[in-house]
Parts: sequence; structure tokens; C-alpha cells
Amino acid sequence: MPTLSYVQPVQPVDTIGYKDSEYNISNGPRFHGAATAWVGGHTGQGTLIGIIDTGIFQGNSEFAGRISSASTDIFSSRGTVQGEGTHGTEVAMVAAAANDGAGSVGIAYSATILSIRSDTPGSCAGGECTFGDVSAAIDYAVTHNATVINMSLGGSSASQAELAAIQRAEDAGIVVVIAAGNDGKANPDVFAATIAAKGFDNVIIAGSVGPTGAISSFSDKAGTSKAYYLSALGERVSVYLSGSEFEIDPDYSGAGYYAISGTSFSAPQIAAAVALLKQAFPTLTAAEIVQLLFESAQDVGASGVDAIYGNGIMDISRAFQPLGTTSLAGKTTASIALGDTSAVGSPAMGDALQNRSIAAVVLDKYQRAFTTDIGVTMRSAVVATRLYNAVGTQSRFVAAGNDDASTAFTIDGSRMHFGDDPQASPLSLSFKDAQVARVLAARVAVKLAPDTKLGFTYSEGSNGLVMQLQGQDRPAFMIAQQAGSDDGSYHSDAMSFALRKQFGSWGLTVAGTSGQVLSGNRVWLLNQTFGSRTDDAVSHMVFTADRRWGGLQATLGLDWMDEQRTVLGGRFHQAFGGGGAQTMFVDATANWEFAPGLRLGAAFRNGWTYPQTSSVIESGSVIQSRAWSLDVEKRGVFAADDGIALRVSQPLRVESGGLNLSLPVAYSYDTESATMGTIPLSLTPDGREIMSELAWHGSVWGGGASASLFFRRDPGNYATLPDDAGVALRWRTGF
Repeated sequence: MPTLSYVQPVQPVDTIGYKDSEYNISNGPRFHGAATAWVGGHTGQGTLIGIIDTGIFQGNSEFAGRISSASTDIFSSRGTVQGEGTHGTEVAMVAAAANDGAGSVGIAYSATILSIRSDTPGSCAGGECTFGDVSAAIDYAVTHNATVINMSLGGSSASQAELAAIQRAEDAGIVVVIAAGNDGKANPDVFAATIAAKGFDNVIIAGSVGPTGAISSFSDKAGTSKAYYLSALGERVSVYLSGSEFEIDPDYSGAGYYAISGTSFSAPQIAAAVALLKQAFPTLTAAEIVQLLFESAQDVGASGVDAIYGNGIMDISRAFQPLGTTSLAGKTTASIALGDTSAVGSPAMGDALQNRSIAAVVLDKYQRAFTTDIGVTMRSAVVATRLYNAVGTQSRFVAAGNDDASTAFTIDGSRMHFGDDPQASPLSLSFKDAQVARVLAARVAVKLAPDTKLGFTYSEGSNGLVMQLQGQDRPAFMIAQQAGSDDGSYHSDAMSFALRKQFGSWGLTVAGTSGQVLSGNRVWLLNQTFGSRTDDAVSHMVFTADRRWGGLQATLGLDWMDEQRTVLGGRFHQAFGGGGAQTMFVDATANWEFAPGLRLGAAFRNGWTYPQTSSVIESGSVIQSRAWSLDVEKRGVFAADDGIALRVSQPLRVESGGLNLSLPVAYSYDTESATMGTIPLSLTPDGREIMSELAWHGSVWGGGASASLFFRRDPGNYATLPDDAGVALRWRTGF
């Protein structure tokens, strides 16, 4: 079984000035990470720590104004809270010494002390205070609404009266912390053990560890009470003892810092942590606070709850972090873990999701409210490597046809996909050959009648098929795309169709495509070790009209895109609810051959995206996007069959708009409800990609050759990325 070591909590950023000499000398708060609560404004203010002990020195400046007037001596015959011994005062100092820049500071330094003196009269004079039945003291703390009861005492088995009093404390929602004992035994002191044996939900037994996290030699261990046992610093706990009243302590030798030891001083640190949690999260029950401290404790020693350290070493810093499943406050949608990716943008959104700050309130498994920045887990799309996509793969192209029918196939020749799919293609090949020669894309077009054409594609969108049916002849570019050929996302097309009919000088084409939108970046979820790319269904329905006027051909079309889960290729966490979007693209193209061998081309796309509303995405969210391209071509430059062309283009880019998010911005524990606010999330990138490509194609050495010189500004619509430039060469031959 593995052995785990203690790691002291990291100190939070000091926004309140807690890092002073007083804090540096006070090892208890440092050891347990109390400053995490302090910087959040939680210091025990408004809580009442009931200390059943030997009384308290009321003149101690560390408690000025914070000793409850209800403090009492349970023995009316004596009737004084002023302690005969120093023990009760030292316990109170460990729990709640003031943060006054002098002396030492307690973990809950703003809490009020309810001192209930319960030592047997005269017993402290002999140097060893004793306690009888403390049931009346417990009931007194319950009656006076203590937040937590600290009992740094032990002795004989708990009486039935004491057990009944503990039950009343549980019924009242009060946590009870009991010292484990200082006999170095395998099990806690019999007083604590008999209370734990009754199975109370509000009880913690406090054991002691030293500054390295090792169990103290004097501390009674968890043993059979391990389910109720929590370890805390109890060895050489630093406190500042000042005043004549401490002179009765045999160890006192004048005002100064003392290192006191015992499980008596582990217990008040845990009691103080209870006070911090109750102030911060007032709706927590006693049982929930106990369980929270157990769950957030550092697992040391043997893995899991063990017989030495019990539930581990108390870690206030962890206790003030969300535990378990978190969800947006006030929302009924799916949970959102704080480490999950909250959004992944698309290429059209570029760098829009970088450095976003979106504060929202989440609730953890204990219904505790935490403000978190979900913007920091938003990811922008990775930038497409256009050069590699153009020439970095090995493929074969097979085509055949005439005026009435044509077929074309692109076949993977890289041999890198062996084993991916045992049914790689429908071709009548051997099993191994089918795997090696995967069909990447296929297109079939047939003429049904003189004025009617029909086409189908596999693993290809309808754009190229539509242009083929329309008889368009466009320049061949390797890098720069024509506007309208993409929807601003990474996608994988499954299949498409197109049907074109000629009406006189006009042509009308109806086309459709189904496929998947791939996430533009890896999505990191709490239940995944590694990020993954996800895909969601998308479909297009396209209506296009075209006409020729001599050397001028023009088209005008509508493309209705339906995304089942994504928004213009961007993917948002399921906790946002709903999902999906509809986009209407308006496409226009013109192709003019103004002289023999000279051609001008232009294409324009404008889109309006309407995200589906949900409990988080409000109505009225509209995204406008745009793409354009301009090109000029000269054919017959060096030979009759070659050509050179220049294209300048902007890939689809969000020009304006985004999402209006309804998110919880505040939370009230009084009403246990969230306040909602509208937070706009702009999806317009700072960058604007502009692609320029000078391309040549022709015949060389019996094959087809292409050359490209390209320049890409703001690649992927990222303003901070360096410009991308390069040269691409490609040669292919038939066989």
C-alpha cells in the first residue's frame, strides 16, 4: 500500500496584507492554509466557538471585545470564568488570537469565544486539571447557539448524559471537536472513542502531527475511530503568552513565544476551521462541514482512511475549493467541471476566444457558491496548415467519363491507415488492398436529359459538384480557397447530391450535404486523461441560380446550414444547454472572360447565424460572417495548355456578433438563489486572414505540374501570429 506525504498548502496571493511578522510566527495558520479563507473575507466573523475548558484570562488583549458576555463557569459555587490554569486560554489563542500585528494569530481570528469553564474546582492547583461530567457544559453551548464546541479534554468513558448532550448538539447543527489524547496509544482516549462509537455525524476526533506531517509520538492514533479522526498540527504550536496571569504556568518565564504541544491544540485548529466554513457557507449543516473537512484533508500515510491519520491532515485551503461535481448556479443544465473546456472556437472565430474573462457562479456538491472564470478554459481553433493540406499527403486520382457521365475518385496512397477500418471501400479488392487504398473522396455525375444533370459525392461537399454541373471552369489554386467553398469550420463531409435543370438561359441547382463538424481544438473534460476532437452533425441545403451572358457567367445562391450541436463550427460546453444553430449564407459569383485567355473572377459570401436559445444562450444572439475572393487568370502563357493566376481572398470570418450568455453573477445563501446577468461573448476575432496566391499549372515531363507562391497575413484570423509565406510544387502523372 503506498505511503503518502504531507505537502504544506500554497499561500495565496496576499491581497489583504496578511503576510506580516505575526503570521510568519504563527505556524498553525500557515500549516493548514488558513490564508486562503482570509483573502476571501472569511475570518470567523459572526461565529461562536464554544470552548469547554479551564476558563479564559479575560484581560488578554488577543480577545479584546471577542469574549462572549454569556461565558460562564459551569460550577456556580465558584462562579468565575477567569481561569485558574492557562490551558483554556492557550486553546482559545490557537483558535482565535487576534490579527493585530503583534503576538500570534489564530485561524479564526475574528470569531467570538464562548468560554465555558468546566474544570473540577481545585483540580488545577495540582498542575493537572480534571473534568467530571461535562453534559451541562455541552448543553450550555447548545442553548447559546455555539457554532462549534471544542473539548480539549478526556478521561473516562462518556456518560449517558454526555452522549445525550452530544445528540442534542447534533440536532442543533453544532459540530463537536474532541482531542484524541496524548498517551501515544493505537486508539483515541476512551472519552473520545466512546462518543465516536455512537456514530454521530457532527463529531471530529483531533489527532496531532508535527511540522513535517508525521504523527506526533505522544498523539493517540485513529485506530478503531478512524472514520471520525482528523489530524492537525499539535506539536510545537506557536503562541504568544504575555501577562502576569501566565506566570502560574510552570513553563512561563516572561512574555514571549512558546511552542506548546498536545492534541489539546490540534482540536481548536479544527474548531476554528469549522468557524471559517460556517461563516463562508452558512447553509452547510454540521454533518456537511464534518464530511467536507474529511474529504478535503490531505491523504497521508497509507492510502485512504487509515488507522494512524484517520481521514488525513486538515487542509483549509482545499476545503475552500469546490468539491465534487460543479454546476452553474440556478441552471438545470449539465454539470461543468472547473477543468473542462467551456468553449472551442472555429476558424471563422480565429482568436476571438483568447484571453476571455467571464465570471460565473458555480455550485459544488455541497451547494457552496464559488465565482470562477469560465473564460480561461475557452480555446480558439488551431490554425490550419494549408501548405501541408495541399501537398503533404500522398494520393491517387482516378477519373473517367464523357459528356453524359463522369466518375472521379481520390485514393489515399500513404499506406498510413492500415487497420483503421476493415471495410475501407466498396471496391472489389482484397481485404488488405481495401485498407491500403482507401477511397478518400468520390464523385459521380450523369446527364439524365439534355436539360437535367444529377450528381453524387462521397466524402466531399456539394460545392465542387455544383460547379461541375454548371459547367464552370475556374483557375486551379493550391492554397487559397474561393469564397463560398467553406463554412468557417473544420468539417468532414459524408455525402452530397446536386440536381441541376436548365430553364432557357437560366439554370437552377438544388444540392444538399450531410457531414460532421469537427471541433477546432481538443476538448478537455474532467473524465478524460487526454483531450479529444469531437464531431457533431451538420447539413446544408443549397439553392443556386446561374446564367451566362456571353463571356460572363454569374451565380446567386442560398445555403441553409443546420448544425445540431455547434455554432458556426464553434462548440460550447453542454452546461450551456441547447446547442446547435441555423445559418443562412448568401453566395454570389461572377466569372468574366473579357479577352481570349484572360479571365476575371469574384466570389462573395455573407452569413447570418442564429444560435438556438437555451437556459444560458439568450435569444437575440446573431453572428454575421463574410468571405470573399478575387482572381485573375491568363491562359497560354508558355504553352497552349498552361496558365497563371492570382487570387486574393479572405476566408470566412466572423465580422460582428456573438452570444448573449445568461450566467449567474451572484448568489444569496439567504434565499439560496442566484442572480443572473447577461454577459456578451463576442466571437469577432482581432485578426483578419488575407491570403494571396500566385499559381501556375501546365505540363512538364509528361505529367501535370503546379507551382504556387503564397502569402498569408494573420493566419487563422490570429492577430498575433506571424505572417505565413511559402512555395508549393506538385507534379503528377497518369498510369
